[in-house]
Amino acid sequence: MNDEQRLSVTEKIGYSLGDFAANLVFQTLVTYIAFFYTDVYQLDNVTASSVIFWCGILGGVVFSPVMGMIADRTHTRWGKYRPWVMWTAVPFGIAIFLCFTVPGFGDTGKVIYAFGTYLLLVSLYTANNLPYAALSGVLTGNMAERNSLSAYRFAAVMIAQFIIQVLLLPLILMAGDGDKAAGFELLMSVFAVAGVICFFITFFTTRERVVPQQEEHSKVMEDLGDLLRNRPWLVMLAVVVLIFVTLALKGGMYIYYFNNYVSEPELASFLDRIGFDGFISALTGFFGEMGVTFEWPDDAAASGFGLFNGGGIILMIVGIAFSKSLADRFGKRNVFGVFLALSALFVLAFYWFPPDAIGLMFTSQILHGFFYGITIPLLWAMIADVADYSEWKNHRRATAIIFSAMLLGLKGGLTVGSTITLQVLEAYGYDGTLAAQSASAQYGIKMAMSVMSAGFFLLAAVLLFLYPIGKRMETTIEAELAARHAPPVSP
Repeated sequence: MNDEQRLSVTEKIGYSLGDFAANLVFQTLVTYIAFFYTDVYQLDNVTASSVIFWCGILGGVVFSPVMGMIADRTHTRWGKYRPWVMWTAVPFGIAIFLCFTVPGFGDTGKVIYAFGTYLLLVSLYTANNLPYAALSGVLTGNMAERNSLSAYRFAAVMIAQFIIQVLLLPLILMAGDGDKAAGFELLMSVFAVAGVICFFITFFTTRERVVPQQEEHSKVMEDLGDLLRNRPWLVMLAVVVLIFVTLALKGGMYIYYFNNYVSEPELASFLDRIGFDGFISALTGFFGEMGVTFEWPDDAAASGFGLFNGGGIILMIVGIAFSKSLADRFGKRNVFGVFLALSALFVLAFYWFPPDAIGLMFTSQILHGFFYGITIPLLWAMIADVADYSEWKNHRRATAIIFSAMLLGLKGGLTVGSTITLQVLEAYGYDGTLAAQSASAQYGIKMAMSVMSAGFFLLAAVLLFLYPIGKRMETTIEAELAARHAPPVSP
């Protein structure tokens, strides 16, 4: 390997901190945005659905290709994409705080505030995360290094996901002393500050190495034409949309599932049998001896929800560890498709679980987590490969607009998935003001997080049959682009 293309551990960690920061927000949106607007902010299902849908479309889907073209045409002494990570860091942090603040407005004022702050957050997420994602395509041209970088960054994603999906709800209850609105505001303020720091570390520890040839001066219409003729890009756009629809739908439904479908007495008994209650008691005593008050919320649903997510995340991290070696041997496309389909089967299994089948729920979740974890680093690496494919075919490199597929899919999928979540709740009669939901609402929640979610995953796996970049083509593209980028040999 050319030493110039090798990434140091410091650079890989520094880059991955950007994913950690972004995912403190993204995982919160996937898991809690519907719940926050219906049960904390107190919007009705239809209004919350409209806010999430239109802000996601405008700030994510529409703005993504615009931001991609802007980033590709940015020229600074720091590169094309790195400066955007720094420029947007502080505004993004401010938007995080504003979005999760519950103002003392009337009904109309609350809707306007929710629309304005969510649109601001989604737009700044796009302006920050699209150049950040494109940056991975120009840090190195070596595909093995990209696979390694992907493993680092998604380990960071899993840490952020663990914090949000396992600890956030109990921490919200603790920080707000039972007041969810106050808890959200305090914790999201902490995340905003942490995110700004992480983005600055990413900026200062990375370097853009893949520089387009000087004669490359593509026009906007040429870039768009290249995209529409780029079959791998079109396939990956559809795949990313379907994956993030699934993540938003099942992720957003989990909290409703534990609060309204899972048997609370059986869940409490399960937590006691596996030693969770004993662990919390021991932890409380440990902190008490140190003079620190530690009061874990006495809420079986919150504890079960966190532990359920935690088991899946731990096995996802294990799956990530297998990802690089499998991809190097069999190719990213093949590994991605097979293990995505396997993970979908364990999502589908939730359709048959009764409310008291706690052990089966947890077992299916951790198996789903393991198989899905293998696919996680490959998605971003495949999109970087699509950028290489475009340059290989067209002799023009437009990395950011290629990565707009990821942001289009991510934001479009998040928007559609969260909207479907709220529409299902509305269709089946969910009412966030009720202490107990109807049988119809419980059935809708179960259907959404099993049959509907698994269907989107399986469709994405099928679409990968149309993706042409297999193992052999990966090797060909890497070798030919390396030859093009090599400096001319002196006579």
